[in-house]
Amino acid sequence: MDDLYRENLMDHYQHPRHHGPMAECDAEAEGQNPLCGDQVIVQVKMTDGTIEEMRFTGHGCAISQAATSMLTELVQGLTVDEAAALPSQAILDELAIPLSAMRVKCAVLGLGTLKLALHRSAGTPLPAEWGDTDEMVWS
Repeated sequence: MDDLYRENLMDHYQHPRHHGPMAECDAEAEGQNPLCGDQVIVQVKMTDGTIEEMRFTGHGCAISQAATSMLTELVQGLTVDEAAALPSQAILDELAIPLSAMRVKCAVLGLGTLKLALHRSAGTPLPAEWGDTDEMVWS
């Protein structure tokens, strides 16, 4: 079963969903994990408080890029509040493979960047558990 999840991860890495810039977006943020070299830029289009589309660009390890690809599918159709409240475990469950503490940071980079974009768009601060994430750079 573990091989099936690894195949899914590699499929998302090699054929990322919703990858590429958006012509117009309602929310945008960039996140980096300098320890691994991962970088993602998240863009979100919203309609009436619902995520219509999330797209991303970036580079990095298979885990950061695949997890962000999976995230684009996970949040489509969610309300902004639902997406902003997603716990880290949601993306770890999507990956469904064991990860070291260092790799967990790679896996949640896209989610943290999405949260930053949504909170910025709403004019609210990023929750403390994300704002104080060691080694991560949000811009």
